[in-house]
Amino acid sequence: MTEKRKNPWGQNSGPNTGDGRPPSWGGRGGGAGGGQEPPDLDEMIRRAQENFRSVMPGDMGTNKIVAGVLLAFVALWLATGVYIVNPGENAVIQRFGAWSRTQAEPGLGYHLPVPIESRTTINVQEIRRMSVGYQEATGRGAAQDIPVESLMLTSDRNILDLDLEIQWNIKSAEDYLFRVQNQEEAIKQVAESAIREIVGQTNMFPIITNRRQDVANRAQAVLQKNLDDYNSGVNVTQVLIQKAEVHPDVQEAFQDVQSAKQDGEDVQNQADAYREDILPKARGSAIQMTQEAEGYRQSVIARAKGDAERFNAVYAAYLTGQDVTRERLYIETMESVLKNAQKIIMEGGGDSGVVPYLPLEPLSRAAPAKTGGISP
Repeated sequence: MTEKRKNPWGQNSGPNTGDGRPPSWGGRGGGAGGGQEPPDLDEMIRRAQENFRSVMPGDMGTNKIVAGVLLAFVALWLATGVYIVNPGENAVIQRFGAWSRTQAEPGLGYHLPVPIESRTTINVQEIRRMSVGYQEATGRGAAQDIPVESLMLTSDRNILDLDLEIQWNIKSAEDYLFRVQNQEEAIKQVAESAIREIVGQTNMFPIITNRRQDVANRAQAVLQKNLDDYNSGVNVTQVLIQKAEVHPDVQEAFQDVQSAKQDGEDVQNQADAYREDILPKARGSAIQMTQEAEGYRQSVIARAKGDAERFNAVYAAYLTGQDVTRERLYIETMESVLKNAQKIIMEGGGDSGVVPYLPLEPLSRAAPAKTGGISP
């Protein structure tokens, strides 16, 4: 006769009570309000264990195998939480989808198995590259220009065709994962905004000649600031300008403008050279005239002082001997007046009052007269 199996809770398998519920745990008969004492919890657990053993199929060996399989399954499930963090990587742990912690140190780590906790490993030291204004070549093909990204307007209202390469890595793994959606597209849009801001504040000629690096550095600073404001967890390591040139549609007009500017600079340089040549000469002439005027002033003042002193001396001598001084002044005045005369007037012309005239001018020209008279 087959033994009737019992359920694990100590009641025989059989029909439910009249109200559709299983028999009460309290014992045999009676409702919930029958005034019976509550069942003994320890006794119930013991009876449940005994009944559970009785319903298990097979012998004790089979039960041990099943238990071993269950334990192995649980061990393997727990072992799925073991992971390794390589150098340069961060492991971001999420518990039920929410961020729990980030392991930045290389080595062995552990998190609770899925679905309790999950892990995302990111290489934070890898330098990633992004192009703006062009699409990198694939295989042997040439790079493809993207005008909607590369065409920009400068401060002097010129159209510039500019291509950029942005190099970046991750400085905060949790911010990179959870703060920004579609991270690379967001970085690209912020980069376009930053470079257009800088180009819009700069003339075109410096960008296409000798100030490329300055423009790139300024764009990198603006890009990094905007990404930090968004808590993106991104660190921009370098911004490189791959190409900066005039748009082909305005190349000819730009060359004409540059030629006119060059001609203007040449004329300005010639004018500057002429100015640098004439100004020193004018300054030298002015200094010379000033010095000559100063010398003339000093000489006139000295001569006037000398004349005044000589007059004072003559006047003092005149006061002491008026006749002698008057005679001397008369003689000096006559010498000054007649020193260049070519006629000789001799004193004592006789009783007739006629002064003889001797034509001595040819003789004085032939041989100058000696002092004190004329040789016989």
